Amino acid sequence: MPPIPRRNLLKAAAATGAAVPFSWLLAHNAPQAAADSPARKAVGQPVDITWLEDGGLGAAAGSTFGVPWPKGTHPGNRTFALTTADGTHVPLQTWATAYWPDGSLKWTAHAAGEGLTGSSYRLTTGTPAAPAKKVTVSESGGRITIDTGVIRAVIGKDGEQLVRSVTRGSTEIARDGRLVLLRQRDVDDGDHGRAEWERFDGEISGAKVEQRGPVRAVVRIDGKHRKGRRAWLPFSVRLYFYAGADSFRMVHTITFDGDQNKDFIRGLGVRFAVPMRDEAYDRHIRIAGEGKGFLTEAVKGVTGLRRDPGEGVRTAQVKGEKLPDPAGWDQRVTSRLHLIPTWGDYTLSQLSADGFTLRKRTEPGHGWIAAGGGGRAGGFGYVGGVSGGLSFGLRDFWEKFPAQLDIRGAAGAEAEVTLWLWSPEAQPMDLRFYHDGMGQDTYPEQLEGLEITYEDYEPGFGTPYGIARTSELTFWANAATPVAGTLVRQAAAVRTPPQLAAGPADLVRAKVFGGLFAPVDRSTPARAKVEDRLDFLFDYHKGQVEQRRWYGFWDYGDIMHTYDGDRHQWRYDVGGYAWDNSELSPDLWLWLAYLRSGRSDIFRFAESMTRHTGEVDAYHLGEWAGLGTRHGVQHFADSAKQQRISTALYRRYYYFLTADERIGDIMHALVDSDETFLVLDPQRKVRDDPDYEPDPHALDIGFGTDWSGLAGAWLTEWERRGPKAKKAEARLRSTMETIAAQPNGFVQGSGLYDLDTGKYAIADQPKVSVSHLSAVFGLVEVCAEVIDLIDLPKFKEAWLDYCRYFNATKAEQKARYGTDFGSLILVQGHSRLDAYAAVQLKDDKLAARAWQKFAEYHEGDGYPDATISWKSVRVEGPDVLEPGVEAAWVSTNATAQYGLAAIQNLALVGDKLPG
Repeated sequence: MPPIPRRNLLKAAAATGAAVPFSWLLAHNAPQAAADSPARKAVGQPVDITWLEDGGLGAAAGSTFGVPWPKGTHPGNRTFALTTADGTHVPLQTWATAYWPDGSLKWTAHAAGEGLTGSSYRLTTGTPAAPAKKVTVSESGGRITIDTGVIRAVIGKDGEQLVRSVTRGSTEIARDGRLVLLRQRDVDDGDHGRAEWERFDGEISGAKVEQRGPVRAVVRIDGKHRKGRRAWLPFSVRLYFYAGADSFRMVHTITFDGDQNKDFIRGLGVRFAVPMRDEAYDRHIRIAGEGKGFLTEAVKGVTGLRRDPGEGVRTAQVKGEKLPDPAGWDQRVTSRLHLIPTWGDYTLSQLSADGFTLRKRTEPGHGWIAAGGGGRAGGFGYVGGVSGGLSFGLRDFWEKFPAQLDIRGAAGAEAEVTLWLWSPEAQPMDLRFYHDGMGQDTYPEQLEGLEITYEDYEPGFGTPYGIARTSELTFWANAATPVAGTLVRQAAAVRTPPQLAAGPADLVRAKVFGGLFAPVDRSTPARAKVEDRLDFLFDYHKGQVEQRRWYGFWDYGDIMHTYDGDRHQWRYDVGGYAWDNSELSPDLWLWLAYLRSGRSDIFRFAESMTRHTGEVDAYHLGEWAGLGTRHGVQHFADSAKQQRISTALYRRYYYFLTADERIGDIMHALVDSDETFLVLDPQRKVRDDPDYEPDPHALDIGFGTDWSGLAGAWLTEWERRGPKAKKAEARLRSTMETIAAQPNGFVQGSGLYDLDTGKYAIADQPKVSVSHLSAVFGLVEVCAEVIDLIDLPKFKEAWLDYCRYFNATKAEQKARYGTDFGSLILVQGHSRLDAYAAVQLKDDKLAARAWQKFAEYHEGDGYPDATISWKSVRVEGPDVLEPGVEAAWVSTNATAQYGLAAIQNLALVGDKLPG
């Protein structure tokens, strides 16, 4: 069938409202088509920017967002402006986060502060508006001073005070901001044990200004927690300030470097002192409960007394307003004010995902009084008075339990606020390996674990040494006690930080991430059916997080691997079937699902997974830094430490959409992770050659899960123009060239890699070594990107051969390579390789095969069309702990690969979808 003329296709699409098949745009790239393609038309085209959630949800101090651009659209020095729907200019700060190889902008990050009052905005080329109150940065001696035009923060470069003071005008709102760590030397088991605590304080080793305004300033502070001669638990803290804002944000990361058998964290917190200047009856406490609920009290309450000071006095105190002179009150109250207790101490403890308690006392040495409780607290509070005070909040408060908020000494000259990331009232953090029954010393015996619990075990490998966790906090320096509506907005901004975003149309138009996604399209019944199934899978996994309570400081953000239909329970306690740890790329599925839909719930789900898998499932210190851990009962339990888990390919989506510096740090650190193959051979237990020893000039590194992880780090460093960009580009190109030069290309399976040259040795003989896992940890996605970026025909040819022959018949494989690939699974997930090759080779038969393999039945492989109910069923007690739903046929492996195949097939060959 001859190709449809472009003009006719676009005219028909415009008339019917149907989407132009993305595959057509990829395939029909003749010179004339290129000249007036969407990419070319996009030059100077505005990008619509909206809040991810309606209205931004909370009190937006500012928002940082990323926008992609088609290749060649904007030079590297392009400036941008942001306007509201009515044309009002919003102050904007812009920087590049990635470049195309021709030097044009690929991704830009934009920080907007004051003026974010509308629901939608437009990003255009032009001169950005300057903020009325610029954020400024100055450095002097051992301090850094940030001035937003509303508040001024003095940050320490050494010592224990990260934030020495926060002032608003001439009023000091907070001071002595520091990090607190409580260590316990052993763990009490019931009524046994003699646990002792000791306190460590964060000690700064260095501070650096990373951005200086005019709209956003960023300071990074690094150090360790110290007591006496011992310093441990490294921290990295970033503070974010926006022009015109009365708040600042903290991103707090710790990396565990203790002894799992001796260093039990009893408490981990961020602490500030808050000066208390007002009379006790003009000092206020606000603590968020569930939803919009608040405890609303004064340190010295004048409501509910036997004698009434007057309605106006009572009403003003509840509102947080300054009370009139007591001389004007009912003197039966005024003369007895000294007899009214002052309540100086408050504690809210969230020790599970479902319950918090709130209590208060007058002062240390006196008993606590229950003040309430509930299910899920907002993690937000306020202490201060009519002359000013501090609002404070911890994101994911109940999701990452056990957490706690403390206010101490509010009746004195200075209150102390502590936001506990790990509550000292909970059991101590216990990171010991969970099981000693697999302590065999030989590889054959260790591998037996895979045959029974699916866990790979090796003595000494179940260690948390080097894992990390990041938390997010926000603080407001208020001129007075905020009114109720302001408190509600502040609390909402803590729980769901206001996030600006470009929409799916602009994300697709830029052809970033290999062009493997297209907007959601329900224009035909067949497309609608696939979209419904994609929605079902996301909604089901999201619901399982809640139903199964996949929450907790170290666990939140991950999902489980496989279901146990007999117990109506995910296999949380069965070896390698427990926590998923990015197995078969659910991270990629979620981010592509967001990019094509713009759904905020998918974004937030993917965000929490990125935070978790990038921090907890990977090592950031020690000999395994740069490697991640295969799925298991604990996130660090399995002895398979591999590139396929730590890969930058799972993190870069979030980085480019938000410019998150912590994720950027993680990806920078992966550039040299090829060196980890000297430390740990990922194939050590299954090698045919028992004499293999890692050699820096002949490392056996696979072209699948290993190379894709390395290539993802190199690609990201190169396009970001990071400090090792030249090395990264050279490694990317040299490995591509030497993979392409292998006798069988990707089908060769692996090669001997030289750390000095960054090249694979070319094998003397052809070999066929194909695994169903090779392409399902980001290889498809990174190949699509690098083929688009680097003109290397032999590499493209080698990749297309792999794509064409994985799902081919054994006879076709044998005819091409002299032998077939053996019995392969994950056929459904690999259908997207057929789709990619179909577009590149303009092969309709491959397009048809893509949809055939996507739908056909293979036992235990994916979600074949004819055998899946696409429904969940209700389960009740006594079969389950809590009533809910189950779809026993769902597994995370199958969901991730079905989701990726569906999304990419629709984008590439959606016009060839049968029916």
